[in-house]
Amino acid sequence: MAYRELRAEVPGTVAWSVIAGPRPQQDEGTLVLPDGCMDLIWHCGGLLVAGPDTRAHRTTAAGTRAIGLRFAPGVGPHVFGVRADELRDVRVPLDQLWPDAMVRRLFHAAEADPLRAISAAARDRLDGVGGPVETAIAARLARGVPVAQVAADVGWSERRLHRKSLSAFGYGPKTLARVLRFDRALALARAGVPLARVAAEAGFSDQAHLAREVRALSGASMTGLLGQPGRAENSSIPWPSGSLTTA
Repeated sequence: MAYRELRAEVPGTVAWSVIAGPRPQQDEGTLVLPDGCMDLIWHCGGLLVAGPDTRAHRTTAAGTRAIGLRFAPGVGPHVFGVRADELRDVRVPLDQLWPDAMVRRLFHAAEADPLRAISAAARDRLDGVGGPVETAIAARLARGVPVAQVAADVGWSERRLHRKSLSAFGYGPKTLARVLRFDRALALARAGVPLARVAAEAGFSDQAHLAREVRALSGASMTGLLGQPGRAENSSIPWPSGSLTTA
């Protein structure tokens, strides 16, 4: 399966494509790892929404092509019009969230240029949204800022932050911080950083803690993930600029 990132036409997103060739009989499929993001996906059979994951899952489709837009944590609900926790760990057809006629028009427009069509749809949905405060919250959690401090910075109680996080990210701030820490650790390891240093830089207590978290979130070891180039997908998060100032 060949994964690559494309030039995004929507600020604050990552555009990507996947081409899945014939799958060998013993191939278990591509391992897709949690990253806190939501995706709008075009494929030959229709339009799909990928919700925020709490665990890795495998895709097994062979001989298919898909093009998608990845939205930073907190942005997806503004695009899809539904709470993120309603889509946690699931993939649903877009016509379950948007009117059938709208989805049919979008799929027809995507016949010529899928990325342009889904990008235009995303821009329309995000028009006037600006920089959601949720993306700034997620960015601070990704940098290791404690949940209590993030809540204080945004002027919310921890209870309100948790409630808002379920709607915006699909899970509470502690779970989001855990997923984003895993994502950062994997990016460092893929860049060739030694695992002991990865653990320290990503905010784990030690290398054993890193190993436990990687296993819990991916079902594999870090060595196993690094030994599967092109199969374990966990790519860049499209952090837009955002402010912690709320209305």
